[in-house]
Amino acid sequence: MKCLAVLFMALVWVVSLLPGGALAKEGDLKEGRTLYLKHCKICHGQEGKGDGYALFNPPVADLTVSTIQNKSDKELWESIHMGVSNTSMGMWRFVLSDEEISAVLGYVRSLAAGP
Repeated sequence: MKCLAVLFMALVWVVSLLPGGALAKEGDLKEGRTLYLKHCKICHGQEGKGDGYALFNPPVADLTVSTIQNKSDKELWESIHMGVSNTSMGMWRFVLSDEEISAVLGYVRSLAAGP
């Protein structure tokens, strides 16, 4: 168990060293989009504007706005991996692998550019 904690902390450290948008390779955008549409679209909407089918209080984040896009990859990766307290954003670490989370994150970064 201690070994897993050390590995997780090492991963978080490595992710923190990456420049913004560097987590997902260009080829991962297709996988990221597929995963996003499968798992995230229901709440965040087709284009990430927080207008999905599920309604929550507080409202679901609009992933295209600067307050989200200006967060570091580390912050966003951890939000997907661990969830966000006091919101409807749950943990995805039991559903998505670390690589899949990185692919989704890369796709989320591409949403700021619009369709």
